[in-house]
Amino acid sequence: MVNFEYFTPTEVFFGRDVENKAGDLIKKGNYKKVLVHFGGSSAKKSGLLDIVYKSLDDAGVDYINLGGVVPNPRLSKVYEGIELCKKEKVDFILAVGGGSVLDSAKAIGFGVTNDGDVWDFFSGKRVPESCLPIGTILTLSATGSEMSNSSVITKDDSGEKRGSNSDYSRCTFALLNPELTFTLPTYQTSSGCVDILMHTLERYFSKNERMELVDEISEGLLRTVIKYAEILMKEPNNYNARAEIMWAGSLSHNDLTGARSAGGDWSCHQLEHELSGMFDVAHGAGLSAIWGSWARYVLEKDPSRFAKLAKNVMRVSSEGKDNKSVAIEGIEAMEDFFRRVEMPTSIKELGIDLTNEQVKELAHNCSFKGKRTIGGFKILDEKDMENIYAMAK
Repeated sequence: MVNFEYFTPTEVFFGRDVENKAGDLIKKGNYKKVLVHFGGSSAKKSGLLDIVYKSLDDAGVDYINLGGVVPNPRLSKVYEGIELCKKEKVDFILAVGGGSVLDSAKAIGFGVTNDGDVWDFFSGKRVPESCLPIGTILTLSATGSEMSNSSVITKDDSGEKRGSNSDYSRCTFALLNPELTFTLPTYQTSSGCVDILMHTLERYFSKNERMELVDEISEGLLRTVIKYAEILMKEPNNYNARAEIMWAGSLSHNDLTGARSAGGDWSCHQLEHELSGMFDVAHGAGLSAIWGSWARYVLEKDPSRFAKLAKNVMRVSSEGKDNKSVAIEGIEAMEDFFRRVEMPTSIKELGIDLTNEQVKELAHNCSFKGKRTIGGFKILDEKDMENIYAMAK
C-alpha cells in the first residue's frame, strides 16, 4: 500500500430544502458580492433561481448572474465570467447546476485570482496558485465536482477538452437536495450514474496495491449505484433512490474510494475527453461507449482484478472457472447494465460512425501528439489508444 493524501474540506448540507441555506452561508463567510452561475433555462423554469435570489436577498448579499453554461463547458463562457467578476468585484461564486456549471465556476475562479490566460492551467503550462471561493447547489448527480478538486473545460476553436486539478477550487459548501434532480431526463440521469461508476472504477484499477477496506467501500458504492440507477428508470421521483445516487456521486470523486495521490488508471476519462471534445457527446454516455473495449484491451494485465469486480459487484459465479473467464463475464455483465439504463456500449450507438482517419486523430490528440502515455493499470501509448478507439467503433 502506497502513501496517500486525503483532503475533503467541503461542508455538505444534504436533504430537502437545503438550497434555502445559500444566503446565510455566504453571509457567514463575510462575502460581499456573488456571481450566481448556472446553465440553461431549467433553473429558471423550475423556480430554483427565484429561491436562490430570495435567499441572497434575505441575507442582504449583493449578487449578479451569468447563465448559459453548456454540457462540456466552453472556454469562451469562462472568459466572459472572468471579465464580469473583475468588473463587478465579485468575491464568491455560487454554482447552481451540475458538473458543467461547477467546472466553469472553478475555471472562472482561477482566472479572476491568477494573472495570465486561464487556459494555461488546463493546457498544463502552469498550476493555479489561488481561486475565488465557490459554493454549489447541485442539480445533477454525476461528476462529483461538488467535493472534488477537478475542473474540465473545452476550448471552443480547437475542441480540446482538458482538465485542471487544484485543491484551491474545492467548494467551501455544497447544498445537496435530491428533489432537485427529480425532473432530469432519463438519459441525463443514466449518463450521470455511469460517470459516478467510472470515478470509482478508474480508482479501482490502480497500478498500486489497494487497502481491502477501500475495495469494500468501492464495491459497495458500485453495487448501490447499479441498484438505484435501475430503480430510477421506473421511478424517477423516488426520493430515496435519488438520494443514494446523489451521495454516491459525491463520495465517488472525493477520494474515499481511492485517493488520486495513491494512483489510479483514468484512461477511459482521457479517451472520452477527446471523444466528447470532437463530437460533443454526453460525458457518461461516452464513458460507457468506451469502457468495455478498454477493459478487454487491458484485461491480460491482471485478470484477477477484473474477476474480483465480476464476483463482488456484478455477482458473477466463479465456480469451476478461471479468472479470465470470470473477468470476461463481468465485463459483459457491466455492459448489460449499461444497456438496461439505456446507455451505449459502442461509439456507433452514440450516433457516430468513426472513420479510420478520425480514430487516428482521436488517438493522436489523446496522446498530446505522441508526447504522453495514459493509464496506470496498464500504460497506453498512442497506438494502444488507436486500437481501443477502433475496438469501440
